[in-house]
Amino acid sequence: MGSRGPEVKAIQQELKDRGLYKGSVDGIYGQQTKDAVIKFQKQKGLSADGIAGPQTLKKLGISIGTVPSANETNVNLLARIISAEARGEPYTGQVAVGAVILNRVEHPSFPDTLSGVIYQPGAFTAITDGQFNEPIADSAYSAARDALNGSDPSGGAIYYYNPKKTNNKWIRSRPVIKTIGNHLFCS
Repeated sequence: MGSRGPEVKAIQQELKDRGLYKGSVDGIYGQQTKDAVIKFQKQKGLSADGIAGPQTLKKLGISIGTVPSANETNVNLLARIISAEARGEPYTGQVAVGAVILNRVEHPSFPDTLSGVIYQPGAFTAITDGQFNEPIADSAYSAARDALNGSDPSGGAIYYYNPKKTNNKWIRSRPVIKTIGNHLFCS
């Protein structure tokens, strides 16, 4: 709810074409859009939560990226960002940070590749403050492998933040799915 942009327009148009959405295609994910997504999810036997996540988008035929393989290059890149963003967090929280990054690859609002998501301008503070270049914690490699192999303790989140370290009003407005360690995981 509250998301805006071209991906929301694509969702609305597809639902309208299927006769499930009667509102205007305005790119604002409001109650009418959510209700139409729930109707669609029920028709397709999906979890009817009103969230246009990867499974729903795929069934709608809206293009999304795919999770990359757990090869050495991808493990190393994902481990580097996990270590930088989740250093000192419990192991489950490290896996969850990796899962959020992979969830973004599959989400139409973000780039369709692992490197595209990680290097997206402004997406991760660890890129801009230099922590990305620090030595990688050993646990981050295991966390990266687990995330790349499908583990998602974040519950499908596409955002996370540490409430002690941010004053960003927008991120604080996102619906919280789960708390792991010092991070809140959000949709």
